[in-house]
Amino acid sequence: MVERISAAALNKIIGGETIGAQTCVIKFYSNKCTYCHNLQEYFQDIADNTEYKSMRFFAFNVADDPKIESRLKFTGVPTICLIKTEPPGSQIIVLEEPREPHQHTWYRSNEITDFIERNT
Repeated sequence: MVERISAAALNKIIGGETIGAQTCVIKFYSNKCTYCHNLQEYFQDIADNTEYKSMRFFAFNVADDPKIESRLKFTGVPTICLIKTEPPGSQIIVLEEPREPHQHTWYRSNEITDFIERNT
């Protein structure tokens, strides 16, 4: 399941302020982004995969925190980020831009799953 996350909750994850260690996969999106909307179903399918049941999947609207792109060092949406929390800190990994973006979803599902598997 993908949950929409608030700026306050995202800041807690970034700061490693979670109860125990967690791996979070976050899709950053904008309401005005067609790629973001088209990617939604594929991201949900990945989140529902039992292989990733120990991870938390979130969606964050960049309009809720206009500085988030510079804080996490990415430009543009959609962007996929994996955050490993190990209180009192966290490790933040941003999925690189695709070499050949998909014309409807920007990222392909296998690019996201490969990213998750490489970094967990």
